[in-house]
Amino acid sequence: MMSTAVRYYSRSGNTKLVAEAIAKALGVSAVSVDRPEAALNEKADVLFIGGALYAYGLDRHLKEYLGSLDKVKVGKAVVFSTSWISRHSIDLIRKALEEKEIPVAGETFYVKNRPNPEQMQEAADFALKMSQRHD
Repeated sequence: MMSTAVRYYSRSGNTKLVAEAIAKALGVSAVSVDRPEAALNEKADVLFIGGALYAYGLDRHLKEYLGSLDKVKVGKAVVFSTSWISRHSIDLIRKALEEKEIPVAGETFYVKNRPNPEQMQEAADFALKMSQRHD
């Protein structure tokens, strides 16, 4: 059985809502990257990692977390994001993961602004699909 982990950073609560929908679908907990328990002590075959854009960059908590990841502990990363500006945070998260030589799934999940119930269901469906793919 594949192990999955969900990590995120959220100031407004929007990314947290998506993270929680993903985690619930997978039967795991969504953990904010600024919490001590966010560290990956065991290998995650699939790491769902999400954040948003703040002043055109990633929040320092998310940057620090991405910088702390060990490629040995992550089989594949799946990126998700919410923002009211653009999807640029996805590119920044992907770049940080690739710099750590962590494989990143081509498909991502993005919600503009606050997710509605349909988007929360889409996040759950996306999580189930991406946790079973091996690309």
